[in-house]
Amino acid sequence: MSVVVFTLMSNIVIGLPMAVIPIFVHSRLGFSTILAGFAVSLQYLATFAVRSWTGRMVDRTGAKQSVLAGLVATVLSGVLTTISGLVQHIPWLSLATLLGSRLLLGLAESLISIGVMVWNIERAGPARTAQVISWNGICSYGGIALGAPLGAVMALLPGLMGGVTTLGMVSVLVGLVGLGLCRGFPPVVRVAEPAPPIPFARVLLRVLPYGTVLALGSLGFGAISSCLALYYTAHNWNGAAAALSIFGASFVAVRLVFSREINRRGGSAVALVSLTVETMGLGALWLAPTSFLAGLATGLTGAGLSLVFPALGVDAVARVGPENRGAALGAFAVFFDVALGLSGPLLGLVIQSVGYDPLFGVCAVLCAIGVAMLIVLRWRLPSRRPPG
Repeated sequence: MSVVVFTLMSNIVIGLPMAVIPIFVHSRLGFSTILAGFAVSLQYLATFAVRSWTGRMVDRTGAKQSVLAGLVATVLSGVLTTISGLVQHIPWLSLATLLGSRLLLGLAESLISIGVMVWNIERAGPARTAQVISWNGICSYGGIALGAPLGAVMALLPGLMGGVTTLGMVSVLVGLVGLGLCRGFPPVVRVAEPAPPIPFARVLLRVLPYGTVLALGSLGFGAISSCLALYYTAHNWNGAAAALSIFGASFVAVRLVFSREINRRGGSAVALVSLTVETMGLGALWLAPTSFLAGLATGLTGAGLSLVFPALGVDAVARVGPENRGAALGAFAVFFDVALGLSGPLLGLVIQSVGYDPLFGVCAVLCAIGVAMLIVLRWRLPSRRPPG
C-alpha cells in the first residue's frame, strides 16, 4: 500500500477532469463531439505511444525512477490544464493547451502504473503478481471514483476558481505531494537476471492473444469514460459523475472480494466470467430507460471489468521471464491503451452517424466477441498461475 498510493494519486488527477472535459470542449469551446471524445482519449493514445519505452525503462533503470518521472509529468500536465482554463476565451489556444496536458498525463500514467506494479512485484514476490495488479487497479479506478465527482463539483465554482482552472491547480498540488513522498522511499535492490531481455516486438507477440481479448473488454470502459457524460446530457439526465463513482466503487469491491480467485481458478477462467458480466452490464446500460437504472448498469459493467486486466495479465506476464517483467506489463497494457485511445473518436463517429441510443449496444457486442475469443483461447492455451 505504501507504494501503490502513487497510482491512487495519479488516477485522482486523471479522474478530476473526466466528466468535465467532454462538456468543456463541446459546450464551452464549441468543438464537435468527435473532438470532445478525442480530448479524453488522447491521454490513452499517449500512454500507448510510450508503453514500449516505459517498460524497458523500468527494467533498465528501476521502478522508483519511473514513478518519479511520472509524477513530474503529472505536475506539468496540471500546469497546462490551468493555462487552458485561463485562456478559454481563445478556443483554439485553450484546446491546444488542454491537448498538451492530456499528452503529458498519458505519459505520467504509463510511467507510474508500470513502475508501481514492477516495484511491488519486486517487494512482494512473483507469486503475488495477481494481487499486485489487482491492488494497482483498485487504486486506479478508486482514484477515478474519487476524482470524478470532486472535479465535477470544482468545475461549478464561480469565476477563475471554476472550470478546468481549479482542476489544473489541484493536479499540480497532488503531483508535488507525490514527489515529496516518493523521494523518501528506498528503491528495491535488484538481483541481476541471468537471461538477456528479449525484443519488445517479441514480447508483444507473446501477449497478443490475451491482449486482444483485453482490448475488446476495455472498449466498454472507453465508452463510459469518454462518452457517458454526453450520453446522460443527450437523455436530459443528471448524475453522470455519480455513475462514474458507482462504476469505480463496484470495480474496487469486486477486486477486494474476488481477486484471490485468480490464483485458485486460473486467469482465463476468472476473465471469462468477468467478461460475461461486463457484456450484461453494457447491454443493460444500452436499454436503461432512466438515469437510475443507467447508473446501476454502469456499476454492473464496472464489476465485470474489474478482474479482466489482472486475470488476463497473469497469463500474459507468465509468458516471459522476470528480466522482461516490465516489458510484458507494458506490452499487455498497450492493448488497453489502444482500446481506450480509439474508443473516443470512433464512438463519437457512431454518435454523429446514428445517435446516442446504440452506443453501449455496440460495446456490448464487441465485448461478447471477446468472450467468444477467450473460450477459444482456453481450448488452445493453458491458463498460467504466478510462480511460487
